[in-house]
Amino acid sequence: MLHEQKEVEAGKSRNDNRATASAPNFIAIEGPIGVGKTTLAKRLAETFGKQVLLEPSFENPFLESFYANGSKFALPTQLYFLLNRARQLAEIPQPGILEQQLVSDFLFEKDRLFAELTLKKEELKLYDEITLNLSLNIPKPNLVVYLQAPTSVLIDRIRDRGVLVEKNIKENYLGGLSESYSKFFLYYDDAPVLTVNSTYSDFVSNEEHYDGLVNQILSMRGSHQFFSPNPSLLDY
Repeated sequence: MLHEQKEVEAGKSRNDNRATASAPNFIAIEGPIGVGKTTLAKRLAETFGKQVLLEPSFENPFLESFYANGSKFALPTQLYFLLNRARQLAEIPQPGILEQQLVSDFLFEKDRLFAELTLKKEELKLYDEITLNLSLNIPKPNLVVYLQAPTSVLIDRIRDRGVLVEKNIKENYLGGLSESYSKFFLYYDDAPVLTVNSTYSDFVSNEEHYDGLVNQILSMRGSHQFFSPNPSLLDY
């Protein structure tokens, strides 16, 4: 769903001056489940005075069954997400997403990543045929912020937030998903990628961590960069 974000009033927080900075027009936040995409997307949208485009994950009626039973519900889960993304694309006002000043908590291409991980061969073929027939005009972001964290950290964060739908997420599924993301961004070249080690980061209540990330986004140069709020604590 596309949510309108009002520009932050001057003087309200020390991040307000960045709302008019030369931030990328369209920033996409990505990473595995539990890594903190949505929270960060909302805060960056407020900081930069942009709209925020959020993935309607918990509206998927098949998601809880998929986490509990795996492959039996993989295809309807993926098709639901695919069709919802097509609807979101259709709702983006003209002249287009790259002029709308957005921060999203997903890449449109992520659907294929999940499909490859969860669908059987014939199901993936059907998924691809449906995708082709939708004739999606998938927009490219100006910057991708790719959040990383070990599987154990993701599990802890998922448990801490206590979302009922996620109670049956398996650790091996998260591990496979994280590996798929790593491979995906190893070859991704549609936009610059800022890879963020979020293992020890707190972009909600730690202003030093958040300010460091914002500054890194504003100074991003080249196709790939890496950022860690606590570089001395890197353990992978």
